[in-house]
Amino acid sequence: MKERLTTIRLSIDLDKELERLAQHRDTDKSKLIRDLIIIGIREKKLQEALILYQEGKVSLWKAATLADISLWKMMEIVAERKIPAQYGEKELREDLKALKSK
Repeated sequence: MKERLTTIRLSIDLDKELERLAQHRDTDKSKLIRDLIIIGIREKKLQEALILYQEGKVSLWKAATLADISLWKMMEIVAERKIPAQYGEKELREDLKALKSK
């Protein structure tokens, strides 16, 4: 995997917290920051996909695809978060089309 150096500006308190967490996990701060960014990106993708689903702009299948998770996992998350089903004829057609293309 290719890497690129990126610099960020952090508050002193946040930097200290990162140092503490890195020491607690017996890792270096750079690795911890990379891990946290990966977790944050995954969560942000999920949040955005859920918003689109709640607004009825995408089907559950499409939301799962956008979040880069399985349909079953997305169904679990929607149920856990008590998000009302947004499923109608349009969504059924989209899901069937997606299944046929796989």
